[in-house]
Amino acid sequence: MFLENTVNHKEQFGWIEVICGSMFSGKTEELIRRLKRAQFAKQKVEIFKPAIDVRYNDEMVVSHDANEIRSTPVPAAANIRILADTCDVVGIDEAQFFDDEIVAVCNDLANKGIRVIVAGLDMDFKGNPFGPMPALMATAEYVTKVHAVCTRTGNLAQFSYRKSRKDDLVLLGETEEYEPLSRAAYYKAMLKEKVNKMDVKDPEEISKKSNE
Repeated sequence: MFLENTVNHKEQFGWIEVICGSMFSGKTEELIRRLKRAQFAKQKVEIFKPAIDVRYNDEMVVSHDANEIRSTPVPAAANIRILADTCDVVGIDEAQFFDDEIVAVCNDLANKGIRVIVAGLDMDFKGNPFGPMPALMATAEYVTKVHAVCTRTGNLAQFSYRKSRKDDLVLLGETEEYEPLSRAAYYKAMLKEKVNKMDVKDPEEISKKSNE
């Protein structure tokens, strides 16, 4: 279970918490839970998300379970540094979509005494580390990896498998575009894709051409 840092109240520095995992793993749900606790404690809280994320609402951070909290959409990480300067707690959702400056922004805020809570996908649909997330995880004091349930095996899922054939790295979508898969299911799905893409020629056709 995650516990907030409450050991030394005289320490002036803040800290960074990263919540990561696959699609449908509850990242945003956990982010909202922590932020609402801070609001209940009368702390000054600001929440930010990338301006491109308009799946549910232009200004709300919304989880897949329809839990929500008001946020400020920003086009670049640098905007967060300016808008969050006087906060006690800063929440950032879908951090993988921000530019690399998000890492410096989070560290600058933490160094000013602000608690920074970041949620995002740790891997893209190809299974590679996603954007600035690896650097954020490396510099954070706390990293929480949450898991979805594999739609094919029922095991824990950490991969976001894209069901469509679109190859864009950034593709906003829900269950019609993505499904969470375990390592075994993801490996089988990717292997099947490779086989389907192979250009297999008919042996008889090859034989006829060689005889001509």
